[in-house]
Amino acid sequence: MHVPEHLILLAPSANRVYAADAPRLVGAELQALAAGFGMTGARVEPITLAGVDYLGLHSDEDLDDTGKQLLAALSAAHAVFRREGDLLAPVRLPRLGHYPDDLVTIQKYQGKTNEQWTRLLLNVTAAATRTPGRLLDGGLQVLDPMCGRGTTLNIALSLGLDAIGVDVDRKDYEAYSAFLKTWMRQHRLKHTVEDAQLTIGGTKRGRRLTAQLAPTKEDFKAGGVQHLTYLSTDTTDLQGLVRSGSVDVVATDTPYGVQHGSHGDRLARRPLDLLDRALPEWTRVLRTGGAVGLSYNRHVAPRDELVALLADHGLAVADGDPDAFRHRVDASIDRDLVVASK
Repeated sequence: MHVPEHLILLAPSANRVYAADAPRLVGAELQALAAGFGMTGARVEPITLAGVDYLGLHSDEDLDDTGKQLLAALSAAHAVFRREGDLLAPVRLPRLGHYPDDLVTIQKYQGKTNEQWTRLLLNVTAAATRTPGRLLDGGLQVLDPMCGRGTTLNIALSLGLDAIGVDVDRKDYEAYSAFLKTWMRQHRLKHTVEDAQLTIGGTKRGRRLTAQLAPTKEDFKAGGVQHLTYLSTDTTDLQGLVRSGSVDVVATDTPYGVQHGSHGDRLARRPLDLLDRALPEWTRVLRTGGAVGLSYNRHVAPRDELVALLADHGLAVADGDPDAFRHRVDASIDRDLVVASK
């Protein structure tokens, strides 16, 4: 057996069902990142050594600093080793996280999407943009237009990115606002925050949470702050709230028809109706060269119909294996993702 040059040990998943599919999903994620960042000849395969499962990485080039950053960015990479004869030497990876891990893990509630899947969705979508390097240098502007209680927002913050979230559910907004304020205070982060009525042209549109924060006081004083905005409003009407061509990535969970029913029972059962109404606004705020990544339930949104809908709204769906990211969550959710670029 030919052992790959590098072996990736995956982090355990708290979700037992997801853990069974994680090697295949992270392998597809790594292939997408490698393609986006121009890692020529990268090949990924599952491999077992001494009873331990790894992802093996073959590449025609040495693992440079960018390659190490990509491995560090993977949704479930715990450690990476380089093969040296019969031994494995640990590879030091850069730390991409800007804040304590509990920013992403501390919130627990029914219907919360697995954090590893959310990070995978963000990575794969960023890799499909014209400027994927912004994922690693902090320049990527992320929009989650159905953000719920903010898992995507928290992952973006942890990676040093600015983020905007939108959700019409006031309870989710209030829960996230309370969480973020408490979390920043408990970790004694230098920050500013405002939670106020959202009024445009004299019309009340909901509420708006805005926060500026930085990992250290020195960063904050030097202007190295991150910006987060959460709009509690209708995602199908962002006029006056989010500038045209201002975001690089739109990444979100569409209603699965089970836990994600906050947009109304009919729309939860028929999320394509909601997407048809929302996509004009999402594409308006997306930069040319940006990408949309949607996590969806094939039981309530057939893939061919979703792909056709994205094309109808002027987006180019990425090529590749249409089942690469498909996996079972439970009997009612056959989860997948689709990525399309502007």
